[in-house]
Formats: sequence, C-alpha cells, structure tokens
Amino acid sequence: MRISGASVLLTGASGGIGRTLARRLAAAGADLILTGRRADTLEELARETGARVVAADLADPDQVACLAVECPDTDVLVANAALPASGDLLDYTPRQIERALAVNLHAPVLLARLLAPRMVREGRGHLAFVGSLSGKAATPYSSLYTAAKFGLRGFAHSIRLDLAPHGVGVSLVQPGFVGGAGMFADTGAEVPGGVRTVSPGQVADAVIRSIADNRAETDVAPAGLRLRCAFANQFPGFAGRRSGRADVPDSVRRIVDAQRALR
Repeated sequence: MRISGASVLLTGASGGIGRTLARRLAAAGADLILTGRRADTLEELARETGARVVAADLADPDQVACLAVECPDTDVLVANAALPASGDLLDYTPRQIERALAVNLHAPVLLARLLAPRMVREGRGHLAFVGSLSGKAATPYSSLYTAAKFGLRGFAHSIRLDLAPHGVGVSLVQPGFVGGAGMFADTGAEVPGGVRTVSPGQVADAVIRSIADNRAETDVAPAGLRLRCAFANQFPGFAGRRSGRADVPDSVRRIVDAQRALR
C-alpha cells in the first residue's frame, strides 16, 4: 500500500510511540488524521505534521462509531492506541476490565469493521494493528493485557485472509519493551533490569514497512526476546513453570503500581 497521498487514521497519537508514528507517516506523505481523547493535546503535533485532529475516547463504542463517521475516506488505519492493563485481575473492578478490553481489543476490531467496507469497494486499503509480544507469550500480572493482545493477533491474521481477495492488506506489528516512550515512559516506571529495549522509531519504521509491503506480522524486539516468546508460544506449560509468579521481580510490581492510575 502506498502511503504517500493516502488518508491515514492514527489512533493513540498523543503517546510517545504515536507521536513518532505521526511524524514518520507525515514524512512519508500521508494525509494524516490524529485521534485521542483530548484534541487540545494533539494540536501542536497536528500543526507540525499538517494533520487533522478528531477527538474520541476509544473506551466508548459510540465515540468509536462517530470517529469512523468523521473519517469516511480512510485508506489506512493505524490502530496504535492501548492501555497498559497490568496487574492482578482480582484487583480490577468490572468497569476497569471493560475499559481495558474496549480500548485494547474492541475499538480496533470495531474500527476495522466500520472502515473496511469502503476499502473493499475501492479494492485498496490497509489495516495496521500495533500489538505486543504479549500477544505471543503470557507473563505474570498481565492477564487482561495479554488476553487483548492474543485476541488482536488472532483477529489480524484471520481478517487478513478475509480481505486479501479484495485488495485490502492487514498487518500486525508486535513490539517488545519500548524505551524512552510508551507505557513505561508515560508512567515513569522502569523497564525490568537486564531487559533490552527497542526505540519508538524502530516501532514506527516497522509499521511503515508493514503497510508498504503488506507484511503479515513483524516482531520488533531483540533476537533473544523474540526467541523466548516463540518458545513460550509453542510450550506454554513449560515456560509458565519457569516464570511463575513467585519469581516476579520487584521491578515488575513497581510497574504495576505505576500503571494503576491508567486503568
């Protein structure tokens, strides 16, 4: 899919990865639409990138539907928005569970449903989902986040098969730990010690390449982490015994505490 001249809707544009994505998409010639809960937080980025801003809270399906109505000519959807949703499920209220799943899974699925029909009619378009390596391997204190990312991965691969005959591409980009921006930087939490990170620019570049080349899945992480996730995906029982909750380091517990306010 050619990005230059295409109308691109980017969700989660106010975060660090989203801002980097916006700049890379604008540099690639996209006619950019930025969305987030608060339009005022995106105005400076919109002026820098020449983008249009449409405010929407992706936890509210009615606002997701309105977003699609406001962006009827979308050629490329980059579904980047996400909530951390870390911590023990038993600590969540039912409303917090609904919000986590709404933003991380329901919103990208609903946007795909609402925006893809035009792409099918035109015989061109692309859906790009920013997932996580948590969609391939489970870790302690991440049941909600992992559930959403596993679901997003399955959805992306299945709808790719459905839309391919119509000329519409679908890609999934799965970062590992991102340094300098994203969920850790937004909360001030530190990435667990000894874990190598990737940059927001590496994630953004992977999204751009995935759209241009219609790549099905791209993992953005150091080779060692990709290998461990592949192993855990194939042998979840054995991997689970090696990384049980008793072995969770204090750094992970601090991350959960730091992200609690985002639920």
